[in-house]
Amino acid sequence: MTVDRRRILRTTAQLATLTAAGGLLAGCGQEAATGAGAPHPSAAPTTPKPGPSAPATGSASPSAGPSGSAGPSAPVLPPLAAGTPFEVVTGPQTRQQVALTFHGQGDPKLATALLEAAEQHGARLTVMVVGSWLDQQPQMAQRILSGGHELGNHTQNHQDISSMSPDQAYAEITACADRLKALTGSIGRWFRPSEAQYATTQVKDQARRAGYEHILSFDLDPRDYQDPGADVVQRRILASAKAGSIVALHMGHQGTVDALPAVLTALQQRGLSAVTASQLCA
Repeated sequence: MTVDRRRILRTTAQLATLTAAGGLLAGCGQEAATGAGAPHPSAAPTTPKPGPSAPATGSASPSAGPSGSAGPSAPVLPPLAAGTPFEVVTGPQTRQQVALTFHGQGDPKLATALLEAAEQHGARLTVMVVGSWLDQQPQMAQRILSGGHELGNHTQNHQDISSMSPDQAYAEITACADRLKALTGSIGRWFRPSEAQYATTQVKDQARRAGYEHILSFDLDPRDYQDPGADVVQRRILASAKAGSIVALHMGHQGTVDALPAVLTALQQRGLSAVTASQLCA
């Protein structure tokens, strides 16, 4: 074989290799730009700052907790249905399920009593925790997960996030996410803005920037935080609950704890199962 013949063959092989590599890179670029985990165009900070890891969809290795021992692993989350919106207000009405979601803060004894009541009825809850509560009650993360329930992010200090600057809002979200990550190995799938039913565009951008692919809103608010009594809380929930409902409730209120068993019994009589938000949207 002549030298020129060998050179031609070598050049042809190199071109083929480059072409194949270019095809692979184009495919990765397209997936990154259009996939479910793609960052929002306006979400990139001016000064890069390391944020928490993206929500885990499977079991994660937990980081060490405050005492130095490993915390509980977050449970495997079912994949969300195709086309699930970024801000979820209601679940699908095609299955006889509702999601009872709880603001995670307050007396841990009341929170534990509420979890026990749910578990006795086979119900699974979504607890949107306030990070400062987990700072004070880190054991509640394990208690919630061990009951088959789900944890989400409800900011660090539960202040009016809609009135904050972008950096302030980002700090509130990431501080709670960091606490969840340290205790469970995951920042959780869901973020819910504090003191707001819906997220502003600015808050949505900061939630994306912090690694959250879904904001959890709600369509039913019985205002149990006003302590109207168990009977009123029960009546308000049952008057409007239907398949796909996402209900906003609060830990730390005795009336809510007292109302929950009757609410769950009535929902079951209607054929409605109380499941986590991830199960509702799976």
